[in-house]
Amino acid sequence: MDWFEPVMAYCERTGPAFWAEPVNALTNAAFLIAAALLCRRADVRGDPPALALAILTGIVGIGSFLFHTLAVHWSMLADVIPIALFIHGYFLLALRRFLGLGWPGAVAATLAFLAFGFGLTPALDWLSGLDTSAATNGSIGYLPAILALAGVSLGALARGEGAIAARLGAVAALFLVSLAARTLDRGVCAAWPLGSHFLWHCLNACVLYGLVATAAGRRPPRAAAA
Repeated sequence: MDWFEPVMAYCERTGPAFWAEPVNALTNAAFLIAAALLCRRADVRGDPPALALAILTGIVGIGSFLFHTLAVHWSMLADVIPIALFIHGYFLLALRRFLGLGWPGAVAATLAFLAFGFGLTPALDWLSGLDTSAATNGSIGYLPAILALAGVSLGALARGEGAIAARLGAVAALFLVSLAARTLDRGVCAAWPLGSHFLWHCLNACVLYGLVATAAGRRPPRAAAA
């Protein structure tokens, strides 16, 4: 692979120039704003795992900015790696804090979740005979995150944590809208040359803020803390 080969992945980009995606690039400021607001919260500052996720939210914005300006294969990794770290780090934290799993169970479930995510797209490609990633503009890769968020929300509801379940459910609904904007980007090109990917940035920054704010300051139940 040529790590410096241009990547033409989004509607707004029509060439390899640095500012060929100005709206997609600049809307990554939403992640920096979300990170700054999180770091101002006392419950986040006093909670190292939540603070780490808040800082990671800012890194997501920086990585995405690099991808939407440089638009080469190595900058794609700068985009996707922080996102993957957030997803799996938050899943582990959610299992501990919302579902009361101990460390062995939470780590095992997170590793299983990671394996599921890696295997999902090849499995769907094999079953459908299609390139599902291309068909969905890569959004199929976020299906495990949606399923995990819905599962944790239902698990919290089953444990009598109605308020937590409602907050996670609301975040999941916003994530679905955000993911729809990401998926439709190329489809709206003819009518709207900017595409819709920039909405993914703005809405997803709100999603990450909501997730971290929901987890901040919350401790695992005593029975599962060992």
